[in-house]
Amino acid sequence: MDSLPELVGTVHIILGPYRGNPIALYMCQDESTCRISPRIYPWNQTVGTGETPNKAAADFEARWKETDLTDDMYTGPHWEGGIKPEKPKPVPPPKPATPPAAKAVPTQETKPPTPKSPALSDPPQPAPEAKDPAP
Repeated sequence: MDSLPELVGTVHIILGPYRGNPIALYMCQDESTCRISPRIYPWNQTVGTGETPNKAAADFEARWKETDLTDDMYTGPHWEGGIKPEKPKPVPPPKPATPPAAKAVPTQETKPPTPKSPALSDPPQPAPEAKDPAP
């Protein structure tokens, strides 16, 4: 059996053709879900649902922002009874794709091997002398 509607907040439209008195927001709670919505036309189509009143309030705010009203046309929703809209966790950004595993190519600079013992190495070669060109 559905519970009786409970007043949980208001929205006041201050600009536009629908301006006037505050619009009451009511919550009906079943065993597993909560529904928050106004009871006045044309706003009764906006319904927030969730497992808890706080999740339903967050869902209602998200759906209310999808209506044809801009943010400066209304105030609220203003929640009563300790309801604090529970914002959903942000979706983590997708991780960049890792390149496929390719054969590792050493990128070290090629250096001549250094001898470990001077007795085992070749004797140093004298540098060729530069000849002066004849004038």
